[in-house]
Amino acid sequence: MNTDKLVIFSAPSGAGKTTIVHHLLKVIPQLQFSISACSRAMRKGEKNGEDYYFLSVDEFKNKIGADEFIEWEEVYKNNFYGTLKSEVERIWKLNRVAIFDVDVEGGINLKKKFGNKALAVFIMPPSVSSLRERLQQRETETPESIARRLGKAENELKTANRFDKIILNDSLSRALQEAELIVKEFLT
Repeated sequence: MNTDKLVIFSAPSGAGKTTIVHHLLKVIPQLQFSISACSRAMRKGEKNGEDYYFLSVDEFKNKIGADEFIEWEEVYKNNFYGTLKSEVERIWKLNRVAIFDVDVEGGINLKKKFGNKALAVFIMPPSVSSLRERLQQRETETPESIARRLGKAENELKTANRFDKIILNDSLSRALQEAELIVKEFLT
């Protein structure tokens, strides 16, 4: 097996990419989660070094200046997300395949950087109103942050054709099955 590959799952917030990635980690043993870095506050139940590498804005900017990221972006003002070069190296040293749960712009940037070594999958929500419902059910978002995420989602949906595969997540069981098939095919 070629372990210097990457599997990228991207979607607007609330489309289900995290649920799908967690499922794939349970059923495909050669996958290893790539932990992103971010400058946002830790949410309830999250752990540093497990869910994200939580950095201050200054720490994040210092790492940008030191060229420590494969890709990064300022998603909202002073709210940075990115993939550390050291994280992908760590996974490849374990002889595993890195799997990413990243926003749409991060997914596009990773695909550009790694080309055929990367499988980029877009998780398509059934509708923008379903995204709104899912974000409200999380109970971690303010009405303002939901509005901001939905505004961003409308632009992100227009980029789906830049990904290798698109999975419509209107039925979670079907989306999980489809994701398994696509990833297993890519890894063989």
